[in-house]
Amino acid sequence: MESFRYLSDNPVAFSIVCGILGLLIGSFLNVVIYRLPIMLERGWKEECEDFLAGDEDGKEQKISIPEKQARFDLSKPDSHCPNCKHSIRAWENIPVFSFLILGGKCRACKARISFRYPLVELLTGILSLTVALHFGFGEQAAAALVLTWSLIALSMIDYDTQLLPDVITLPLLWLGLILSLWAVFVDPATSIVGAVSGYLILWMVFQLFKLVTGKDGMGFGDFKLLAVLGAWLGWQLLPAIILLSSLAGAVIGVSLIVFKKHNKDKPIPYGPYLAIAGWLALMWGEQINDTYLRMIL
Repeated sequence: MESFRYLSDNPVAFSIVCGILGLLIGSFLNVVIYRLPIMLERGWKEECEDFLAGDEDGKEQKISIPEKQARFDLSKPDSHCPNCKHSIRAWENIPVFSFLILGGKCRACKARISFRYPLVELLTGILSLTVALHFGFGEQAAAALVLTWSLIALSMIDYDTQLLPDVITLPLLWLGLILSLWAVFVDPATSIVGAVSGYLILWMVFQLFKLVTGKDGMGFGDFKLLAVLGAWLGWQLLPAIILLSSLAGAVIGVSLIVFKKHNKDKPIPYGPYLAIAGWLALMWGEQINDTYLRMIL
């Protein structure tokens, strides 16, 4: 309790602690970003195999089912170099600093380590520090940190795989609704209307786009993510979030194509842009909304 009181009375100390915590969480997010899609894919394959191995019209289907794979989750196997399988020790896994100390290479085989790992760690640390400075010690900061970390994971997973896993978005949706009971960010009515409106807005855009073009313009995960943001921040910020996500998508998407970092024939996921817009709205939603309304009125 003394430590909490100290952090409450010392905003700078609280912000530094949140920044360091963010670095550590960023290291864990790297694991989630890489492993969770693989875990989901393996789970789906096992479900299909179990289904195909069942009875059909009372007859056992004769298909070959592969043996169960080795345990693979967020804790096992231990972190290791994908090139030489060198087991990464604790001192080699310090966020950002280990990357710099090792020169961005595996200590054993000298294979290059992706720069994205320290980038995610640093981004998580900086955003966590920003949240702490903005909200100060309290329940808003705690909730905002959880949302921030989740949005980072969702953004990177969607960028890699074009998936927004329900195992992250659905708990976030329920958490946003639960937080509204104590009006942490918005009241219950605003949260519920925001969740419903967020989902329906993109669902209607999806249906209209499909009607006109015959193609799917976005995934159902995008509907759920905007519903999450509506539940956390309220329906009033949804127009600003949609506008900001569109601007972010246009700027980043064009930049990726111009600098040849993305194949123009490959769809660009919308989730990261929603996440960017949602985080900006979390931090400065009222100011953004006021500016937006002054521009259109």
